[in-house]
Amino acid sequence: MIETQRLIIRKIEETEADLKALYTILSDEDVNKYLPWYPVKDIEETKKFYKKTIDVNYQKNDGYYFLICLKENALPIGYIAVSGSENHDFGYGLQKAYWGKGLITEASEAVVHFLKAQGWAYITATHDIHNIGSGKVMQKIGMEYKYSYKEQWQPKDISVTFRMYQLNLDEDKKRVYMEYWDRYPEHFIEEGI
Repeated sequence: MIETQRLIIRKIEETEADLKALYTILSDEDVNKYLPWYPVKDIEETKKFYKKTIDVNYQKNDGYYFLICLKENALPIGYIAVSGSENHDFGYGLQKAYWGKGLITEASEAVVHFLKAQGWAYITATHDIHNIGSGKVMQKIGMEYKYSYKEQWQPKDISVTFRMYQLNLDEDKKRVYMEYWDRYPEHFIEEGI
């Protein structure tokens, strides 16, 4: 468990309360507009999402999936996921009612501090160029823009331009994760980001 001034950040569990909280986040079309899945339709789809996306990685000890809860009442309002794969992809989601209050930034800073203490060398994060708020969070937690690339995004099957950010947590300040640059032929560096 990680605590901040306003938040408790903890493991997501297969309890009725946690699944209900996940459903609230994962079913909202606005919250999931820029995420790589369609909104879930009911609690059963939420359970399947938990099993397929979260629990399987817990079993493999592959990354972290945290629920963000308000300290004042333990209400779950969002999540942070950090992939254990080579990209160390950092992602988050927050209920719309809590947007614009700095909560994702506060939670993300705490999780970054935790990852550094665990010996992680770096994290990356990507955002759709139209999802400006997500990019601002990346910048606020110290991530640096590295490059952009175009991807035919699945399962939504839409063309998306992503910006890739990275934060090196060790001494290697020059490291740049190049997988997306190498994988997608349409890649470039935007000026003024």
